[in-house]
Amino acid sequence: MNAPKLNQERLLQVILAPQISEKSTMVADKHEQVVFRVVIDATKPEIKAAVELLFKVEVDKVQVLTVKGKEKRFGKTIGRRKDWKKAYVALKPGQEISFAAGE
Repeated sequence: MNAPKLNQERLLQVILAPQISEKSTMVADKHEQVVFRVVIDATKPEIKAAVELLFKVEVDKVQVLTVKGKEKRFGKTIGRRKDWKKAYVALKPGQEISFAAGE
């Protein structure tokens, strides 16, 4: 697998949830990519290893981006939501992850 051995407990905590939206569905159909919400300090090798471990698929490449938290007001008080990280995971040809209910 990867040169450094990755902690299996850490890998189980890296992926938070699949990001289901209109854009992520379009990306999944067009580019064979799956979008996940991941912990803010996750690295590309960790994300790749976590997806391969959890879903038993082969990952081709991983692209990550940090989504900036929105500024929100509550009366006079201005607050800010937390930043979060999103990972676009490209699967090797013939691989598939389905989030449909009942599977």
